[in-house]
Amino acid sequence: MEEIIIIPAIFIGLPWLILHYVTKWKTAATITSDDEVLLEEMYQLAKRLDERMDTVERLVAHDHVDFKPARLVQDPEEDNLKLAELEKLVAEKRGANS
Repeated sequence: MEEIIIIPAIFIGLPWLILHYVTKWKTAATITSDDEVLLEEMYQLAKRLDERMDTVERLVAHDHVDFKPARLVQDPEEDNLKLAELEKLVAEKRGANS
């Protein structure tokens, strides 16, 4: 009698359970076009804020000699290296979508 329950559970229930959750994971991992637009807006805002912070730190450092900004890196290329990598990825994404 136990075989009647165990065999369908293994050959029907287990694959159904696995396929069910695989489908759930695939649908949850996607990003919508609205999400992409929001991320692009947030990226542009973060970029503008970074530029403003650099300007403020330069102005304060110019006015006060003992001011040592923790965020300001002496080499602007090094400071913006990750931003350049992100801009490259965004440009590649736009090129792929066109």
